[in-house]
Amino acid sequence: MAKVTMAQALNTALRDALSQDERVLVFGEDVGPLGGVFRITDGLTRDFGEERCFDTPLAESGIVGLAVGMAMGGFRPVVEMQFDAFAYPAFEQIASHVAKLRNRTRGLMSLPMVIRIPYAGGIGGVEHHSDSSEAYYAHTPGLKVVTPATAEDAYWLLRDAVADPDPVVFMEPKKLYWSKQEADLTRRGAAPFGRAAVRRPGRDATLVAYGPSVPVALEAAEVAAGEGVELEVVDLRTIVPFDDETVTASVRRTGRCLVLQEAQGFAGVGAEIAARVQERCFHSLAAPVLRVAGFDIPYPPPKLEHAHLPGVDRVLDAVDRLQFGDTPDLRHLGGRIEGAA
Repeated sequence: MAKVTMAQALNTALRDALSQDERVLVFGEDVGPLGGVFRITDGLTRDFGEERCFDTPLAESGIVGLAVGMAMGGFRPVVEMQFDAFAYPAFEQIASHVAKLRNRTRGLMSLPMVIRIPYAGGIGGVEHHSDSSEAYYAHTPGLKVVTPATAEDAYWLLRDAVADPDPVVFMEPKKLYWSKQEADLTRRGAAPFGRAAVRRPGRDATLVAYGPSVPVALEAAEVAAGEGVELEVVDLRTIVPFDDETVTASVRRTGRCLVLQEAQGFAGVGAEIAARVQERCFHSLAAPVLRVAGFDIPYPPPKLEHAHLPGVDRVLDAVDRLQFGDTPDLRHLGGRIEGAA
């Protein structure tokens, strides 16, 4: 099993999809000879030709509109929105047409297409380059919304998304592009599409995270374990469909739940998760479901993103608020971690 980055895994997934299905096309801004801003499509134009992987004008609405027509014509387009906030001009196409065509045609026509969106912060990007826009898409019926946290998941979830008969918004955490893990991209070991994964077992509380927040959750769980608190970390993998079974089974075991997201807190994905857990696990809960999220502000300048993004300190503070009785107080840990940073 070799170590690969998430960027390499995504590139391999696109390469394998192009090789195995001639209906697959890849296009977007600078994805051709340049290989994309983050080099996810590096080498695809060279190896598959400009008919299969090509550049488009700087017009996101036109990119998605073109993909709609191609999908209706039998192709399987994979388009890239260069940065998260750059996708907003295409949102009307996505919400009004991409998400609704199957319903509008009473199931006679589907749109097998993937919209890749590099999203979230942690790379020192400026205002329009670090948004966490997953809630917009998760709130739109007719879309599947995916966000991997590991290289292996990035590969298999993207392969599943390309093969899916319906549109998938594939959200790629930019700060994890260069994270490297051992991954087997030749034999499927990852959970099926639509299922969450327990990344770390625990008995005292469930920490639900997705995408860029999963490494933060795992780091917080490691620190908490040193104080005798065992946190179970659940990685959603797909926001839509949402895996109620895995999440609720974990919360019923632990009796406590904390939801972690990088996006602003109000009306976010974390709020939906908290509501679902409360509805389904009420009699198992020993404390209210808590959320740790970004602040309800536009994304700040790069020098301030460390304060905006939920880190281990804020997670541990929330864990302490879950009230573990005789369990050691974790509040002092925040200062220790910040001092080390």
